[in-house]
Amino acid sequence: MEEENVRGMIDISSKEIIKRTATVSGEIILNPTSIAAIRDHTNPKGDVLENAKLAAVHAVKKTPDLVFLAHPIRITSVKVDFEIFDDRIKCLVEVTALEKTGVEIEAVAGVMNALLAIFDLSKRFEKDEFGQYLTTKIVNIAVVEKVKELN
Repeated sequence: MEEENVRGMIDISSKEIIKRTATVSGEIILNPTSIAAIRDHTNPKGDVLENAKLAAVHAVKKTPDLVFLAHPIRITSVKVDFEIFDDRIKCLVEVTALEKTGVEIEAVAGVMNALLAIFDLSKRFEKDEFGQYLTTKIVNIAVVEKVKELN
């Protein structure tokens, strides 16, 4: 079967194992009450950013379970950072692996799950009196950098 006609997981067996790193960023827009609870560690559900960090790492490791044609890869490092602004939290996830295929999808999954965890843990502060989320948005998810370190 010719590679271009394959409909399924791509064969990467002939590719070289190299160090690959991808960095992805994304943001969640929140109201001031949520931001204050996160900054002051007063959210009754616990440390929101620590939970979000664990959610990011978990999603990175579980990417092949979430993205059907993603190759299972051996992750060697996951770094998660947050920056808190007055109206949003920015998440940055860097994933590294020694592999035959890239890690950008894993990094995207990490950012998305971190932001989803922040949303989940902040729901009580985000809902209006009718249970609607008028300001909450997950935005600006983008691959910031992709690096392949050739020998």
